[in-house]
Amino acid sequence: MIGAPAPVDPTGAAQPPETDIVQAFQLERAAVRGRLVRLGPLLDDVLARHAYPPVIEQLLAELLTATVLLASLLKYDGVFTLQVKGNGPVTVIVADVTTDGVVRGYAGFDRARLPEGTDATPRELIGEGYLAFTVDQGDDTERYQGIVELDGEEVADWLLHYFEQSEQLGTDLKLAARRARDGAWRGGGLLLQRLPEDEPLRKQIEDAELEDAWVRAKLLLGTTAEVELIDRSLAPNDLLYRLFHEEAPRVWRPTLVTRGCRCSSERVVRVLKTLAPQELSELRDETGAVTATCEFCSTVYRFGEDEQRALLPAKAGTHD
Repeated sequence: MIGAPAPVDPTGAAQPPETDIVQAFQLERAAVRGRLVRLGPLLDDVLARHAYPPVIEQLLAELLTATVLLASLLKYDGVFTLQVKGNGPVTVIVADVTTDGVVRGYAGFDRARLPEGTDATPRELIGEGYLAFTVDQGDDTERYQGIVELDGEEVADWLLHYFEQSEQLGTDLKLAARRARDGAWRGGGLLLQRLPEDEPLRKQIEDAELEDAWVRAKLLLGTTAEVELIDRSLAPNDLLYRLFHEEAPRVWRPTLVTRGCRCSSERVVRVLKTLAPQELSELRDETGAVTATCEFCSTVYRFGEDEQRALLPAKAGTHD
């Protein structure tokens, strides 16, 4: 789970932020947990670092929103990654988020194959392919990964297919991401998931009532308009109350997410040292410097002649 939610101050003394947040909540009468995600400046920051066509920006904005939404359900100490690969114009799109709520993402695509206009569906951009969830908690732990083939036209369809194939808990969700008239990006996501059978709250409710409550919760989620998910004038808690007030919603203090990147000169050096001398020479620019660009944040790392010697294997490095 991103961050550590704490109960909201009932006095309302401190007003929580309403964008770039994850809002955890629970529907007490339905034995359903949920997450509401609102993104704004974070999307602007990620997308501004690339000169992506509008159709790619749209797809990445949705995937970033989805990644934050799903990562918020998990308890982990490391990095959660959502990756989609396919044979379409977009060959790969990746977003990840750390336990501390630091988010980044990028897309790899063939510009010549992109459809004209901005109406292409995510499936048309990706083609046939798969979606992968990865939780990496470091070298001393086993990495968890789940993979499913893409099913459906939209990002939300792919996620729901994953839950249908891989999870025992009923799950439903809605996603939205759009560039507003003022040029700023906005993203929103709302997810509902049934509580596990061993949860005390679920045990207190009769099975027949649980089924009716789950159907009712999904119907209420289905009434959510895209504009409500991304409307900055509609506070997250106001949206939750509007939708689920009859289900006794309980909310926790929202947690923040921010844009960031884990690239560094040291990490780039480690990668470059794995390359053969011929491969290194292909990275030289017109000045003779070896350059490497981070796919996530577009930071360019340059290594001059003296620094390049340190990149070569010991034997190769002895020849001047």
